[in-house]
Amino acid sequence: MLAQVGKPAPDFKLASTKDATGAKDLGKEIKLSDYRGKWLVFFFYPLDFTFVCPTEITALSDRYDEFKEFDTEILGASVDSVFSHWAWLNTPREKNGISGTKFPLVSDMTKETARAYGVLDEISGVAQRGLFIIDPEGVLKYAVVTDDNVGRSVEETLRVLQALQTGGLCPAEWKPGKQLLQKA
Repeated sequence: MLAQVGKPAPDFKLASTKDATGAKDLGKEIKLSDYRGKWLVFFFYPLDFTFVCPTEITALSDRYDEFKEFDTEILGASVDSVFSHWAWLNTPREKNGISGTKFPLVSDMTKETARAYGVLDEISGVAQRGLFIIDPEGVLKYAVVTDDNVGRSVEETLRVLQALQTGGLCPAEWKPGKQLLQKA
């Protein structure tokens, strides 16, 4: 099953650096169903120990508490091993690491999940930058894939999450507190 907005998100079961509650538990499997009842920002990045990736991961982690305010969890994924993730998580930020990251990273070494979400570059074998917002019922509500050279905006992710949570019609450039559109 390929990821499609408005349809159930493809299921997964992947080895992680933490359990779904954030407790350190190297190798514990995380499943999509672990997030049932909460919103989930599930994102893929190309590789550990690269250049743009740590800027995205640390930016999301630095604003993790804001996502929690909206009953939302964050989960990052790449095709690296859980051991590579662990080493990167234990590398200080000033040395291109992501120490202090507040959410789990999962390992998709089989590449099945990246393929199911439509982000696997079959030639390089690496995931592209894909970000997915999944609702509490497991339905994919938002998907965006960008070029490897372009980092994603945490501000835009929060804006889209809040727009989705209104359940209303949000015009272009809508921001929280702004008027929703009314059906005629």
